[in-house]
Amino acid sequence: MTAPDAHGTIDAVWRIESPRLIAGLARMTGDVAQAEDLAQDALVAALEQWPSSGVPDNPGAWLMAVGKRRAIDHFRRAATLDRKRAEIGAAAPVDGEDDFAAATEDDVGDDLLRLIFIACHPVLSEEGRVALTLRLLGGLTTEQIARAFLVAEPTVAQRIVRAKRTLSDAHISFELPDASERAARLASVLEVVYLIFNEGYAATAGEDWVRPALCEDALRLGRVLAELTPRDAEVHGLVALMEIQASRLRARVGPAGEPVLLLDQDRGRWDHLLIRRGLAALERAEALAGEPGPYTLQAAIAACHARANKPGETDWVRIAGLYAELSRIAPSPIVELNRAVAVGLAFGPRAGLEIVDALVPEPSLRRYHLLPSVRGDLLAKLGRLDEARAEFERAATLARNERERDLLLRRAAL
Repeated sequence: MTAPDAHGTIDAVWRIESPRLIAGLARMTGDVAQAEDLAQDALVAALEQWPSSGVPDNPGAWLMAVGKRRAIDHFRRAATLDRKRAEIGAAAPVDGEDDFAAATEDDVGDDLLRLIFIACHPVLSEEGRVALTLRLLGGLTTEQIARAFLVAEPTVAQRIVRAKRTLSDAHISFELPDASERAARLASVLEVVYLIFNEGYAATAGEDWVRPALCEDALRLGRVLAELTPRDAEVHGLVALMEIQASRLRARVGPAGEPVLLLDQDRGRWDHLLIRRGLAALERAEALAGEPGPYTLQAAIAACHARANKPGETDWVRIAGLYAELSRIAPSPIVELNRAVAVGLAFGPRAGLEIVDALVPEPSLRRYHLLPSVRGDLLAKLGRLDEARAEFERAATLARNERERDLLLRRAAL
């Protein structure tokens, strides 16, 4: 195998195996930062050896065995070998699959769940949670995270270092939270996963309107979480929402990379396999939920679009009702803005404009480009074209994504 081929294979293996590897090593050492260092050591060993020796039949077992050996070396140097050897167990041959199975099989689900709860711990900043999650669970390098979020690589590195230090200083142990904590902690996990997805679905800045790789990372994390917490309705609700929204990715971008809005999309380009997966996940969420939570309600809204073969068949009255319910249980100005769009399409632009006008004084929306964009659209439908033009121009000045800015300027020129 040539070096470039081996490096590509190693990168793919790392993305798949690194969460299990770090989780297993963290259980053994009790330290997430140290577990990642040991996993990185194993990766370096693979980069050095696999191009000449070939990729092992079970690369995960190989990486785990190397990681364990590095851990034992570390504890020997720290003069704690005897105690830690009892916890870790004797190192197995590098090619031994039994070692990997023994280290991870019984507890791999709990290990991954622990790692997810730690990476998304509420004690961390939002930026820290996102960066650490993508690093530990997404298998992304610092450079890849920086490129995805259009920030400097040193900034991402600092966020990751700061997040690890915060976890250490707060003495966050590698344990599953108890039942009283789990709901609050799970909400933080779901928020991080959806933040990652949304940055891929509608990039906040830069030249690209969508970044599918981030959506794929978030979907993978969501699916893993659904397997690990199969009785939680909101986990399935989030997975349903992401599956259905991801089904539109191909149709959201035109031939030149320009944005294509929902009602203008070629629905034949939607991914119907993802839609079916999303609708199945929504059924599970609704069956488990007493009262639907925010993600389940948003998934139900997305399902209304997915079930409409043509834009004119969309059940906007139901969507407006679902947004009203979402606003009741999780009130926010952005939910109200989305409700205004649905109300405008269900009951006419004047009804939608009343809701939007009530949001204009809202401080949190002062720099939010979609407020003047939605207002401009409703004004245009009412024939108030000069006012609509001014709103689209204002929205363009606030938009940070170049593709979205161009779209808004084109709408202002009509």
